Amino acid sequence: MPTLVRPEGPEADDLIFSRRTLGVGAVGGLFFAGYAPAALAAQAAPVVTDSTGLVSADVTYAAPDGFQLPAYVARPEGDGPYPVVIVVSEIFGVHEYIRDVCRRLAKAGYAAIAPAFFVRVEDPAPLSDMTRIQQIVAAAGYEQVMGDLSATLEWASLQAWANTDKVGITGFCWGGKVVWQAAARFAAIDAGVAWYGRLAPAANATPEQVASGQPWPVDLAADLKAPVLGLYGEQDRGIPLASVEAMRAALQRAGQSESRIDVYDDAPHGFHADYRDSYRAADAADGWAKLLALFGTKLKG
Repeated sequence: MPTLVRPEGPEADDLIFSRRTLGVGAVGGLFFAGYAPAALAAQAAPVVTDSTGLVSADVTYAAPDGFQLPAYVARPEGDGPYPVVIVVSEIFGVHEYIRDVCRRLAKAGYAAIAPAFFVRVEDPAPLSDMTRIQQIVAAAGYEQVMGDLSATLEWASLQAWANTDKVGITGFCWGGKVVWQAAARFAAIDAGVAWYGRLAPAANATPEQVASGQPWPVDLAADLKAPVLGLYGEQDRGIPLASVEAMRAALQRAGQSESRIDVYDDAPHGFHADYRDSYRAADAADGWAKLLALFGTKLKG
């Protein structure tokens, strides 16, 4: 199986477009049916959550630019209304790992929605060409992503089973950074859990890379409108501990006493991703328990 060229994940700031795919498309719905082949470990035994007691569906709704945005939704059976959790994918988009995360949240009593932020250009999920995946991700700029989140909140507010007075957000890698940005942007968000999202530009980043990644979470601490729990790995080669400490200091300066970052000593980037070599089951389980505790307090309390 092909693997990531960088264990900490790619940098999607500085690439030029070219097109190459595996020729594998969606099966039985709007989304690619399997796990992202670009990161799937040969020995992977991913967590599989069944759909018993759940309702799941692929949906579309209009984004501010008029694009019909696809999303995967999983929620408990019944009328609800259930608190909402938006799930923000890694660079591979909405593939089986992200759908399973939604089902795990649905089993815990939430209506989980995973928007497909990248498919205006191309669905990265079935691709094995990391250069092309990085290019697709780079095309999803901050305002587009925030607009897609706004559309997701608006669509959810129209669903009788959704309680949009209680909204959480969680995301992984690329999506972890989006969690910090969204918590600073939207007053409707009540809590966030960011899994190893970049916090600040790399020390050797070019001015163009710094600009393309803005706004950086380290610059948004004072704007957070809800508590965010950051879950990071000490062995993450792409997110150095110096940036974690800079974010902690920014949170402290801003008086954000409800937000914090927990670091797992031996964990690499992607330690929750149970289909990848980077998976660390104990750390992933501990982080998930912390997620459920925060959401339980803020979304169900």
